[in-house]
Amino acid sequence: MNIEKSPVQMLLHWASVQPDKAWLFQPVSGIWQSTTWAQAADQVARIATALQAMGWEPGSRIGISGRNTAHWFMADLAIAMAGHVSVGLYPKQLADNTRYILEHSEARAVFLGPMPDADSFMAALPSTVTTIALPYPEAPAGEFQWNDLVARHAPLQSYAEPSPETLMTLVYTSGTTGAPKGVMLTYGNVLFTARGAMAMLPPEPGERLFSYMPLAHAFERIAIEMASFYAGTEVHFLENIDKLAEQLPQVAPTRFFGVPLVYSRIQAGILRKLPQQKLDILMAIPLVRGLIRRKILTGMGLQHSRLCVVGAAPMPVPLLDWFSKIGIDIYQGYGMTEASVYPTACLPRQNRVGSVGKPLPESGFKLSEEGEILFRHGGLMAGYYKAPELTDAAFTADGYLRTGDKGRVDQDGFLYITGRIKDIFKTAKGKYVAPAPIECALARNTSIDQLLFIGSGLTQPIMVLTLTDEARCKPRAELERQLTADMEAVNATLEAHERIGKCVILSDSWSIENGMMTPTMKVRRSEVERRYSALIEKEMKTRNVISWE
Repeated sequence: MNIEKSPVQMLLHWASVQPDKAWLFQPVSGIWQSTTWAQAADQVARIATALQAMGWEPGSRIGISGRNTAHWFMADLAIAMAGHVSVGLYPKQLADNTRYILEHSEARAVFLGPMPDADSFMAALPSTVTTIALPYPEAPAGEFQWNDLVARHAPLQSYAEPSPETLMTLVYTSGTTGAPKGVMLTYGNVLFTARGAMAMLPPEPGERLFSYMPLAHAFERIAIEMASFYAGTEVHFLENIDKLAEQLPQVAPTRFFGVPLVYSRIQAGILRKLPQQKLDILMAIPLVRGLIRRKILTGMGLQHSRLCVVGAAPMPVPLLDWFSKIGIDIYQGYGMTEASVYPTACLPRQNRVGSVGKPLPESGFKLSEEGEILFRHGGLMAGYYKAPELTDAAFTADGYLRTGDKGRVDQDGFLYITGRIKDIFKTAKGKYVAPAPIECALARNTSIDQLLFIGSGLTQPIMVLTLTDEARCKPRAELERQLTADMEAVNATLEAHERIGKCVILSDSWSIENGMMTPTMKVRRSEVERRYSALIEKEMKTRNVISWE
């Protein structure tokens, strides 16, 4: 297999060598529909002809919106085949961000996929943007329809392979602070990552991938979409998030990728059916342990997974240990969009719980004198779109990417993230605190859904948190006892100025819809601090160890 080819060339390759093999599996109203490599190549080539017929200059930016679908992949490939640049848009993205991205990128068009927020999304579209509706019941109506364009245009006959320096896609960061930044990834960036990933984790026969995390994010694009191009593996799509528990077992993927919140909610679903106390009793019986593990894995849909990976944020060690006890080793990785998500990873036979693994081959990893994690390799972005000053600030004078994360390396070469340089705050006592490790330590409490450690200018930091749906039904006294015990256990490992002064349990949940989380399910620290500033000020005057909003 030639991993020097572009994604479009790989599509044409597989359409030639395995034309009738099903590639994309899409559920519509619960009915699975498949698309072969040859069928996909034909549709992609026809849409590419349609895009070229629009008359836009080469390299024009074209957006793709909506949930993950088979046609998201095909639209991405058609944009590339037509000589343009794709721009992914997150589902349920804030309308202001949608408008900003489309205007900032000067997008000529946007493919409209199925989405739960069609009205607000359509209202955010600039009037200059052409709309093309993908063939799904929940997709908004567009000026053009995918199936009509396929029927009216012949397949594109000529495709010029782009140079490695050619811009392939703009991946806008989800914006935990400030306006989203457009990360410019070239064909060379993607090929570098594809080569490294294929060498590190070569595909096995019969691989099945499950696509459900936003394709607008670089991790899903590379770990699922690009992996399918270069390995020739089938991809199954989640119809909507409410069907995750139903459709994940139907697919039973051989590789599964998720963020910590996904794994914690999978755990919560298991514990709803089999409480921890009962699970502990059953797992202590040797003759029963294997049967229970098999039933749990099959119920989750992970019984065939050869690799389970977590990324985007640190996963609490107790949660990693919990999955390990039921037979699932989860490998933690670390990556940035700006580095084509190619820096470090734990791997089979090379795993250390709590770390984010060893630097990958050719990653150019090093720590600065201040402990900042730096990388230099062929996957580093070409820069931020229309932002030369931000681009300059993202790199050192000798070309290393500044991650903004602090880290340490153990004696065996495993990297540990110790906090964000910008997230480190100074208390009123003049002492600095890195919140990430403390948040991760308290997250051992399975009643906690999301949490944030706040302390800038306070005499003692406090933890604000939200509860899982199941925990909200528990007696308050029980929750307070458990939380107090866990808080005391964490505080026993900390310096006096780092200790959790109190926990404040919030009545609201944090979500993408209310602006408290990014589309990739990261907490917006600045927004939480702003929204609860008055509550935090009030709570600092009380003596309660556990407070309720």
